[in-house]
Amino acid sequence: MKTKWKALLPALLLALSLSGCGGGKLVFNPEELYTLPTLPAKYTELSSQINAILEDGAEYAAPSSGANIQPVQLADLDGDGREEAVAFFRKTDDEKPLKICIFSAAGDSYEQTAVIEGSGSAVYSVVYSDLDGDGRQELIVGWKINTELQALSVYTLDGGGTRELLRSVSYVRYVNMDLDGDGMQELIVLRADEEGDGTAEYYDWQDETLSLRSAARISMTMAELSQQGRVTVGALEDGAPALFITGVTEQFDAVTDILAVRNGEPVNILLSELTGVSGEIGFFSGLYPTDINGDGLTEVPRPVRPDGESAVQRVDWLTFAVSGEGRTVLSTYHCMEEGWYFQLPESWVGRVQTERTSSSGEAAVTFYAQDEHGRRGEALLRISAVTGTNREIRATRGSRFLLSRQKSAIYTAELPEGGESWSGGLTADEVRSAFSVIAAEWTAGDN
Repeated sequence: MKTKWKALLPALLLALSLSGCGGGKLVFNPEELYTLPTLPAKYTELSSQINAILEDGAEYAAPSSGANIQPVQLADLDGDGREEAVAFFRKTDDEKPLKICIFSAAGDSYEQTAVIEGSGSAVYSVVYSDLDGDGRQELIVGWKINTELQALSVYTLDGGGTRELLRSVSYVRYVNMDLDGDGMQELIVLRADEEGDGTAEYYDWQDETLSLRSAARISMTMAELSQQGRVTVGALEDGAPALFITGVTEQFDAVTDILAVRNGEPVNILLSELTGVSGEIGFFSGLYPTDINGDGLTEVPRPVRPDGESAVQRVDWLTFAVSGEGRTVLSTYHCMEEGWYFQLPESWVGRVQTERTSSSGEAAVTFYAQDEHGRRGEALLRISAVTGTNREIRATRGSRFLLSRQKSAIYTAELPEGGESWSGGLTADEVRSAFSVIAAEWTAGDN
């Protein structure tokens, strides 16, 4: 029952405060033939306090991005095993209109113990995380100052109030992670410097607060990072933590930087001393750094631009050492149109061509052997995405075998006769093992 209440409480508190109820039962229209369970007394008291704030001229102002976007949220901030309630308001007439009110459990009730005030148009995001490993969760708050500017602050509960660990700094993206492996999380803040160049500021712990320790140049502008860019927490070849930053230019080139600690200092390990930008730049294919093969390390995609209609759109995936040296660990063919990819056997890399065909209810990619003169040879493999109402029947035609059954399509493969004679011939089991459906990524929004 406790778990059920934890999931229902934010919505119930909001319903109580909007209805003006101070306690008792939440009763819906009798025609609906049911009544919600009675809300515990301490939460009805909390609702009464929230109602008092609303009646005093405030309005709800929930964070607009990130994973935590409810107007009332529950989190154990002080590590005592009891959850604090964090509520977000806007009181337009105040000098600092944005309010984050913290209510702490007191016996069978709640009492307001702290309030964080901010200027700007909205609370952009909030993250709760134990940054310094002391068992208490800090609040990382992104403030929306105007349409083009965001500011970042960090707070911790301290002596019945809050203490500011990091005064607001402008930012475009940020990440909290343990980059140097000391057991405490640092902040990496991505922003534009005074000249408008991209920079990654590294905030580390000093005298129980977060202080700017160093900054590393990054290759992209903040516009290139904001549009289709992505920031990924991952690992290098030796398992060391690293931050992978990808931006997309107006020419649809993907620019990748990697931040890691080298000789005790955070650096951009891909930044060229000659050009001043990353050496990892290529055309954007919609792919980002990820652990593509499940080995616990992060691979960076390097698409190989096709030379012609029949050339394979190969993607080489590289891991990197802290020195900045990259190594290709596998290659794939990505069919973005039908949502699948295929890990190419090593013997196929640079030695196959592909052709994509489509008709009503079916799209197929055929892999062909390529001779030493670049001429297309025999067909080796055909992978099809079968859709439509009769796909179950069509998916079993001929020598097809099943790869994956999804809601929108059935993926099948067939090994044409003659392909097995080539040195790169595959078995059905090997095809199944090398095939994957591209999983749709869900993101809660940037912090």
